[in-house]
Amino acid sequence: CGKWQKALQVLGVMMQNSLQPNTITFSAAISACEKGDEWEQALQLFGEMAQSLVEPNEFTYSALISACEKGQNWEQALQLFGEMVEGKLQSCTIASNAAVSACEKGSQQEKALELFDAMAQVKVQKNIVTFSAAISACEKGGE
Repeated sequence: CGKWQKALQVLGVMMQNSLQPNTITFSAAISACEKGDEWEQALQLFGEMAQSLVEPNEFTYSALISACEKGQNWEQALQLFGEMVEGKLQSCTIASNAAVSACEKGSQQEKALELFDAMAQVKVQKNIVTFSAAISACEKGGE
């Protein structure tokens, strides 16, 4: 079984033993799903997290947005990014990069470039991944 499946298995055993998962355990399991290219499973876990009244943090959102980016689900990535910002969580470079990249991969060049520009306004550090995704969006958009 893959590492993401093992992570879900361990999370299940934890719950069977009446131990309540917290933000760290849910985020780690979501991250394992993201690394295993299982974006739908990551979103399902996020739903379970909400049902358990466990608050997500910026690491939770970063893993979810990255999972959606890998799954070429730019709409969901943008929705999650919006939730993260609305929730007053610190927008980090990883989550921002994943959102820009999700838009770029989803042929949403304008949205990708809007996010790229907005990063400076909220003082999120840009890195090589940020610039590469923005340049690729320009290339695809013929700008």
